[in-house]
Amino acid sequence: MEKLLNYIDGKLVQPIKGDYFENIEPAKGEAYSLIPDSDESDVNLAVAAAKRAFPIWSKMSAQRRSAILVRIANLITENLDELAQAESRDNGKPLKLARSIDIPRASSNFHFYGTAILHYASESHSMEDLALNYTLRQPIGVAGCISPWNLPLYLFSWKIAPALAAGNTVVAKPSEVTPYTAYLLSRICIEAGLPDGVLNIVHGYGPKAGASIIEHEDVPMISFTGGTATGEWIARTAAPKFKKLSLELGGKNPNIIFADCDFDDMMDTTLRSSFSNQGQICLCGSRILIERSIYNKFKTEFVKRVSKLKVGDPNDSKTNLGAVVSESHMEKVLEYVELAKEEGGTVLTGGHRVELEGEFAKGYFLAPTVIEGLPHTCRTNQEEIFGPVVTLIPFDTEEEAITMANSTKYGLASSTWTSDLKRAHRVARELHTGIAWINCWLLRDLRTPFGGVKNSGVGREGGFEALQFFTEPKNVCIKY
Repeated sequence: MEKLLNYIDGKLVQPIKGDYFENIEPAKGEAYSLIPDSDESDVNLAVAAAKRAFPIWSKMSAQRRSAILVRIANLITENLDELAQAESRDNGKPLKLARSIDIPRASSNFHFYGTAILHYASESHSMEDLALNYTLRQPIGVAGCISPWNLPLYLFSWKIAPALAAGNTVVAKPSEVTPYTAYLLSRICIEAGLPDGVLNIVHGYGPKAGASIIEHEDVPMISFTGGTATGEWIARTAAPKFKKLSLELGGKNPNIIFADCDFDDMMDTTLRSSFSNQGQICLCGSRILIERSIYNKFKTEFVKRVSKLKVGDPNDSKTNLGAVVSESHMEKVLEYVELAKEEGGTVLTGGHRVELEGEFAKGYFLAPTVIEGLPHTCRTNQEEIFGPVVTLIPFDTEEEAITMANSTKYGLASSTWTSDLKRAHRVARELHTGIAWINCWLLRDLRTPFGGVKNSGVGREGGFEALQFFTEPKNVCIKY
């Protein structure tokens, strides 16, 4: 099987100890490549390379950095087919999703930040006749970037691109579950002429390679996307070292549907917001709150549409849901379905593993699942499942809907469906979420801040928020 390689100091290299572990293809349940089992020694090598490169890269003009990042963006687009195929195979998602969302967005991330750095401005403040103050935004050093498995290259680039654009060097670790497109990105960076050591990609397990990045004394800032429990450990570990932290963590997002909504538009979008990427997007609306007067109408139509979704071969253009990312994750999701039954819920459709034939017989496929009859306070409605499972909950008043929506420890995103403009503004203001979509879902402008409140994270990514995180402000005061 093919052996993936680390990308350190501009070269593709094996892990120092020569250890590897298997990379499993979710749709087939079989290993198809080998991943470097990197540890502290590999991370030390990568950090040293990044430190050597920092003085050169940070002093390079914004125009030159921009040109290289835009070149990377263009090469991602030129290699769209190869990258999309690799993403689909590595993650289990439908190929059409990787082609239309994941890979184009990764290219957009590099292009956006490659050009944004040319327009990045800072503040100045005149103290009348006394002095002039202005703010310098300066790169910090080596950034540690750790990304998740659900949108592998998309979220990997979401962190790397602004860190590099701001003039930092990077030591990054992709998820050990979906490493392949990060490996392909290494080759693209070499072709694009990225200077040696500016970006270093170390593959491996979180407790070994990831923890070594978090704990390293020469990595002063960490950007992490992943589970809340891991985020808690990172915060505890990094806080005594006074590292800058950006943590994008879990979600248990509400989808609030009022009776005056555009029903057809809402239904089409709710189908996507529930089950896109097998429900493995932190922004998916897994708690669907429906005004009681249209509850039965919604339930009937939604269940009918969900039951017709096709689960199967990720390469088939007619497939709606591919495989979930791993066998252990599939088992976790099925355990939550059983929990929902124990808590008194009724499975309206789905709730089981989908067994295919032929080469996909061992794949990790799940039927999209809809459950009703659960109180909003139960574990099923409070804990992140991160799979193709949604619950239906009726409500009677706007106040009740907001109370239920805000009842979890998470606060990442929400969607609200209504034709009442005043209500839209009221609900958006009252919801405890970092993102409040009105009559839409996953409509993202790269210029806007992204992130959550409560246990959904610390800090914001996206737009100039990311460039601010990856720089340190310095006030300069000059007396007249």
